[in-house]
Amino acid sequence: MNGTTAASPAGEPMARAAERLRAAGLRVTAPRMAMLVAVTQSPAHLDADALRERAQRITGSLSLQATYNVLHALTDAGLIRCTQIPGHSARYEIERHDNHHHFVCRRCGAIEDVRCTIGAPPCMEPQLPEGYATQEAAVTFWGLCPRCRDTAPAS
Repeated sequence: MNGTTAASPAGEPMARAAERLRAAGLRVTAPRMAMLVAVTQSPAHLDADALRERAQRITGSLSLQATYNVLHALTDAGLIRCTQIPGHSARYEIERHDNHHHFVCRRCGAIEDVRCTIGAPPCMEPQLPEGYATQEAAVTFWGLCPRCRDTAPAS
């Protein structure tokens, strides 16, 4: 792990990641710690390739298969959230259990979180036959981000 120790400042995120993995009942491994740090420190919703690149800076190497295995394990454990947006590769973010939604810019592909503002989670009351229990709602808003809107040609 590039000589990083839990006592060094660079080791603190890894130590926190190890604690979170243990608390979730997962085995602590270098790839899992590195990926959890990569997702936690990401300012955006990143795909597996971008997260693999970030995690490799910590571990030195990480195969593509290991990347997907780790992302799957972290998602299943409730530590990260996988967002599937049509036309985009799966994106990952730290799980905050806040039931937020997403805005996607049609031009640049930027993804922003949108707070759930209508009612209590899951934010919607779908008209379903009796017996269904909705647990989550995934809403995606589509449009132009401020940067793309400002550069859009006048119509």
